[in-house]
Amino acid sequence: MGEFTDKVAAAGNKVAGNVKEAVGKATDNAKLVAEGEAQQAKGTAQNVKGSVKGALGDDI
Repeated sequence: MGEFTDKVAAAGNKVAGNVKEAVGKATDNAKLVAEGEAQQAKGTAQNVKGSVKGALGDDI
C-alpha cells in the first residue's frame, strides 16, 4: 500500500476504534473497550507506516 492508502486505513481504524470504545464504555462492556483501544492503536501504527513511506518512498 502507498502512503495515502495507509493513512486512509489508519483514519478508518481510529474512528471505528473510537466508536467501539465509546459503545463499550456506555454499555459497560470491557471487551469492546479493549477492542476499540486495540483498533485505535492499529490505526496509529498504520499512520506512522504511511508517514515513513512518505518520507522514504513506497518501496520500503
